[in-house]
Amino acid sequence: MPSETLWEIAKAEVEKRGSNGSEGDGVEIGEKSVFFIGSKNGGKTTIILRCLDRDEPPKPTLALEYTYGRRAKGRNIPKDIAHFWELGGGTSLLDLISIPITRDTLWTFSIVLVLDFSKPNDLWPTMENLLQATKLHVDKMIMKLGKTNSKAASEMRQKLWSNMQKDHPDFDSEKRKVICKTLRFVAHYYGASLMFTCKSEALLLKICGVINQLAFGIDKSKSICVDQNKPLFITAGLDSLSHIGSPPVPDNDIGKLHAHSPMELWKKVYGKLFPPKSTNTLKDVKDPAKDPQYAESEVDEMRIHKDQKN
Repeated sequence: MPSETLWEIAKAEVEKRGSNGSEGDGVEIGEKSVFFIGSKNGGKTTIILRCLDRDEPPKPTLALEYTYGRRAKGRNIPKDIAHFWELGGGTSLLDLISIPITRDTLWTFSIVLVLDFSKPNDLWPTMENLLQATKLHVDKMIMKLGKTNSKAASEMRQKLWSNMQKDHPDFDSEKRKVICKTLRFVAHYYGASLMFTCKSEALLLKICGVINQLAFGIDKSKSICVDQNKPLFITAGLDSLSHIGSPPVPDNDIGKLHAHSPMELWKKVYGKLFPPKSTNTLKDVKDPAKDPQYAESEVDEMRIHKDQKN
């Protein structure tokens, strides 16, 4: 009798979990998922490798990549498992967001948004497109959950929160003030943590501490830094609108900005200083099918033959 394939083993395991779990339990306790999205070449892979203590050079993420990590809780106790997903291509592959975010994984899912400060004009559209696409899909999953379990869906809406990572190059004081205050507002709006990072080992360790909290449920850091001349570090729940203040714009100009919501107002203030570039630049992604790194002679020949027929 032939041995089972990997897919058959995985299918049997999923069916086993489904038969043992109750409605709404989702992923078993000790198993969490962390989904990294953000700017292309923003450092997502580097952060994941550092958090998993893997000493290897990061490779470009062309589509959606997966890895996992384990952490022991004690002797004779099963290890906690963390699933790490990473979306490549910036905002060009939004449809792939639906793959790691499912009705079952919602219960133990966290989003990490990584933004590249070296391209401030692309920051807002990148952030907005990714967050809107993610929220739209999550809302669909909660709506489906609500049809069978309205109480669980209500609890899920209250529980959802994001986590953001930002890079921190040098800007003049006014530009840095606008960036810092804007991102503090957005992070607070979404109930998120806000952390600036760079190649500093100390900062990476602090970032990994927060990622490990999301992945393995360890205690969350209570440290805070709101000095805009230093890398910001504000975990969820420690900031407030009174501390953030109003959008950094002269009083005589704020009345000229017509906005229907606080988020739209901050967007317009940020856009005055950093007008977004053409959206085409955000979608400029190399076709993975033509990348020599992934060449497969038989597959490539079939692809050429099919393209010629079309």
